[in-house]
Amino acid sequence: QEIDYRRMYGQLAKWVAQVDDPERIPEFVSRAFYTATSGRPGPVVLALPEDVLSGPCAAPRAEQYRRVNQMHPGPTNMAFFAELLAKAERPLVILGGGGWAAATGGAVQAFAETQNLPITCGFRRQDYFDNRHPNYVGDVGIGINPKLAERVAECDLLIALGPRLGEMTTSGYTLLDIPTPRQPLVHIHRDPEELGRVYQPVLAINSSQHAFAEAAAQLPAVKKRPWDDWTAAARQDYLAHIQPPKIPGELQMGEVMTWLREALPEDAIVTNGAGNYAVWVHRFFQYKRYGTQLAPTAGSMGYGLPAAVAAKAVFPERTVVCFAGDGCYLMHGQELATAMTYGLNIIVIVVNNNMLGTIRMHQERTYPGRVSGTDLTNPDFAAYAKAFGAHGETVRRTEDFAAAFERARAAGKPAILELVIDPEAITPRESLSAIRDKALGETD
Repeated sequence: QEIDYRRMYGQLAKWVAQVDDPERIPEFVSRAFYTATSGRPGPVVLALPEDVLSGPCAAPRAEQYRRVNQMHPGPTNMAFFAELLAKAERPLVILGGGGWAAATGGAVQAFAETQNLPITCGFRRQDYFDNRHPNYVGDVGIGINPKLAERVAECDLLIALGPRLGEMTTSGYTLLDIPTPRQPLVHIHRDPEELGRVYQPVLAINSSQHAFAEAAAQLPAVKKRPWDDWTAAARQDYLAHIQPPKIPGELQMGEVMTWLREALPEDAIVTNGAGNYAVWVHRFFQYKRYGTQLAPTAGSMGYGLPAAVAAKAVFPERTVVCFAGDGCYLMHGQELATAMTYGLNIIVIVVNNNMLGTIRMHQERTYPGRVSGTDLTNPDFAAYAKAFGAHGETVRRTEDFAAAFERARAAGKPAILELVIDPEAITPRESLSAIRDKALGETD
C-alpha cells in the first residue's frame, strides 16, 4: 500500500508532506490546519510512515490553531466599485465559492435590497440566497435558464462574488469572452491565484465573500437606478422557469418538486449526487436558508446518500431528504445500513428510469441510436429498503406521491421512496426521442 504521496496528491491538495521524524508531528499538524483553512479552504495530505507511527517521541504542547483573519477589500477598491455600479445600467451578481456563512447571506441580502440588484447563485450554491426573495433570479450552472444566460451575456457589470468562474459557472467558458469579457467584470475571491486566471476583470478584489458583502452593504444606494425594470423582468423569467412542464409518463417530477418546496420545512436539508435527475431538484425546488443544499460541485455520483447520513447525524432535529438516480444510488446504497445503525431517519427519493440517464443522453446526442452500457437492471428499491429494516414504497403516479412521502416522514425510521419515471423524460425540456431525432437530423 506504499505510494509516493506527493506525486499522488500533489495536484489535488493545497499541501502534501511526509513526516519522517516523529518529533516534528506537532509542527506538521499545526501547519496543515493553517494551510487548509487559510485563503481558499482546501485539503491537506500528511503521510505518516509506519516507523513514525510506532516511534516514541516527546509531545511538546501545541496550541490550537487559529484561523487566519479574513482578507478585507480596501477603501480604494470599494470606491472604484461604487463608481462602476453607479455607471451601470444592467448589473448582475453571481454568488459562489466556498467559505460561506449564514451571516454572509444576510450582508448580501442587505446589499441587494439597497441597490435592488438581481442575484444569481453558482452551480449547486443555490442556498446562498433565499430563492423566494424578489431579487433572486436563478442559478448559473448546468441547465441554466436560457433567458438568464442571455442576461449574463447582455449585462454591463458582472459582479462575481466568490465563484472561480470555472466551467460550470460559465457554461463551458461560453458566457464570457476569454481573456477579456465583453461585460465589465468585478471579481471578488479569497485566493489571489484565481483572480485573472482565465478572465481579466476591470476590478479584482482579493477578499473573503463575507468581508466584501459587509463593505458593499454599507455603500449608499445609487440615486438613479436604470436597472430596476431589468431586475424585475429577470425575477419574472425565474418564476416562469420554475413552473413545471408536462413530461412523458404518469409521474411528473416537476409537480413532485413543487409539492416538496411547499411541504418541507424552511431548514430542511436536501442532498443529491450527480445525474440528469438532479436537474429537477435544482430547477424546481427553492432553497430558503443557507446550509440546506448539499450537492457535489465536482459532479460525484453517489454523493447524496452519505451526505444525507452525515447531515442527519449533525442535525438530528432537521428533515433531511436525499435525491438519487437509480445508478447514482447504487454507488453507495449500502450506507442505508449506517442510517439504520444510528437511527438517522432520512428520506431517500430514488428517481428510477432504469438507465444511466446523463450518459444515455450524451450517447443519443453524439451517436444517436447507438446505445452502449447505459441500461440498468435494478433491484426493487422498496424491497431493498425493507431488507435493511427501513421503510420502502414505490410511487408510479404523481397523485400518489404526497401520501407516500407523509408515510415515510411518519415512519420513525429511514425510508426509501422509489419514483418510477418514464425513460423518455430525460430532461424537463426534451424527451429522449426528441434528442435522438434532432441528432439524426443533423447527421443526415
